[in-house]
Amino acid sequence: MRRYGRRWKIERLWAWLQNYRRILVRHERSAENYHGFVLLGYLLILVRAYL
Repeated sequence: MRRYGRRWKIERLWAWLQNYRRILVRHERSAENYHGFVLLGYLLILVRAYL
C-alpha cells in the first residue's frame, strides 16, 4: 500500500504540470530549455502549495 501512496503523489504532480501549456506542448528545441520550464512548473506548484 505504501507504494501506491508514493505513486499517487507523483501522478498528482504530473497532472498539475499538465495545467501549464508550455510544458504540455513541447515547443522547445533543446532539452535544457524544456527541463528548465519543467523545473519552473515545479517551483510554481510548490509556491502555490505553501503560500
